[in-house]
Amino acid sequence: MSLPNVWHLRRVADTAAKACYVCYKPSSSVLITPDNRDFFYICPIHLKDCGFCSPIVDSEQEAAKKKEEAMAREIEKVRQEYEEKQRKKKEKEEKDKEKEKGDDKDKDKDKDKDKGKEDKDTTKIGKGDDEKEKNDKIDSIKKTAAESKPDDSPRIFALHKTFYQMRIDRLRNIEIAKRNRERLKDPSFFPSVPTGNP
Repeated sequence: MSLPNVWHLRRVADTAAKACYVCYKPSSSVLITPDNRDFFYICPIHLKDCGFCSPIVDSEQEAAKKKEEAMAREIEKVRQEYEEKQRKKKEKEEKDKEKEKGDDKDKDKDKDKDKGKEDKDTTKIGKGDDEKEKNDKIDSIKKTAAESKPDDSPRIFALHKTFYQMRIDRLRNIEIAKRNRERLKDPSFFPSVPTGNP
């Protein structure tokens, strides 16, 4: 009867909370073996106790964390690019305004104003497109990050020697009690009544 020392953390509803294995307070966290042979309720605080259990590093979880960090960097990069574009556009608009003020004395004042208005209209449209594009990129990145965002705490644990032996002993005692009940139900288990003369 081998019980693997690998326990997966599962959560149950708060209404289904039962007594913690260690402190008997209501808990909604459950440690369960992969083959569902044994489980027990445990407080999340005990999972952080190095004397009770230790987390087993999950390579998939580590990869998901790295992917999430890469997405966060990508979002920041898009924001910086957008802010840089906006700053350059503002500087360009200010220079255009200064040029317009200087060109007021020229004869082609009307033509320059018309061109300046057209330029402003195109920059406004471009600005709106850039902003929309930036928002779309950020929204799509956030959606993918939100969909794949895992819980930060570890999900797989290994119990320490003493607690693991307690679980094995418990399962062994349950099996022995079951075997004894079956034996008591069998009539051939008891000795037969003597049939000879005394």
